Amino acid sequence: MNTKGKVFKYPDNVDTDVIIPARYLNTSDANELTKHCMEDIDPEFINNVKKGDVMVAGWNFGCGSSREHAPLVIKTAGTGCVIAKSFARIFYRNSINIGLPILECPEAADAINAGDEVEVNFDTGVITDITTSKTFQAQPFPEFIQNIISKGGLLASLKEDK
Repeated sequence: MNTKGKVFKYPDNVDTDVIIPARYLNTSDANELTKHCMEDIDPEFINNVKKGDVMVAGWNFGCGSSREHAPLVIKTAGTGCVIAKSFARIFYRNSINIGLPILECPEAADAINAGDEVEVNFDTGVITDITTSKTFQAQPFPEFIQNIISKGGLLASLKEDK
């Protein structure tokens, strides 16, 4: 499984209220919520993101509340992967639960720039910055977690495994 796309880059400590501001949480409609993804830090994100694009961030991405809305709106926007130096633990688990591919790789997060074109191989954990021809090695998920993500999340994988 791979994704390839343009990079949107963010700093350390992007919290869930930045990813999806709480003022919009009066609906559970993912498509409606996604219209507001990243709007307080990057108002044009939702207008510019294309299917397969990649978010790159610093330390502690997804800190803050435990709501699943944050990884859900990133996925619904079409983002193919989030690469960060580190993730808040609850965001990390919520991402797996809803089927959003994420990788921790501090070296890649430091070296990759906004607007670069990046390709990610989830089976091997290899991140290739096509723009600069640099490659980085992240720890790939074990096969059972890759299975959860490829099936669209934990609930979808449990239904399919019955």
